[in-house]
Amino acid sequence: MFYTPSTRYAARRPTGAKLALKPVHVWGIRVRLQVGCQARDLALFDLALDSKLRGCDLVRLRVSDLLSPGGVKRRVVILQRKTGRPVQFEVTDQTRRSIAAWLETKGLAFDDWLFPSRMKHGLHMSTRQYARLVNKWVCLLGLDPAAYGTHSLRRTKVALLYKKTGNLRACQLLLGHTKLESTVRYLGVEVDDALELSEALEL
Repeated sequence: MFYTPSTRYAARRPTGAKLALKPVHVWGIRVRLQVGCQARDLALFDLALDSKLRGCDLVRLRVSDLLSPGGVKRRVVILQRKTGRPVQFEVTDQTRRSIAAWLETKGLAFDDWLFPSRMKHGLHMSTRQYARLVNKWVCLLGLDPAAYGTHSLRRTKVALLYKKTGNLRACQLLLGHTKLESTVRYLGVEVDDALELSEALEL
């Protein structure tokens, strides 16, 4: 079978897996949200990239998870709902700024949901609403929304990390996977990837 670059990638990508965003996509979405003064969306977008959390964990974050007496934390640890295991993530300067701006704009209290529902008082944003926002963000760039989803943001940093380093163990820790095999499947690692990494080594 003859593969074009696009069909070859599609063949290697796990069935149903959503594409990771490229750095140019991240930049494009971020600029549009900044220009549109969409403080909540920008904070959510930035935090989704840094945290690499599943949507169910991301929308359930409270202000107290991110805020300390000194400001927005640089490292955060939460328990994952799916596995019950802790996972740690970094909060970059860009994300700390956007979260701080969102907290100031919304006037949220320490025990409030970080991203409260706009429809149901006292509840957090739903995963469905989060998915709708991701759909809107990728459409801002003219990307095919069918190829992207909430897992695109979860995968973006680790996909770039794997491409640069080939360090699956680091990717596993960042994603909070209990088994390395899960990380291999999640990133769509194949024999070609292993061979390319091996070829790059000089003994």
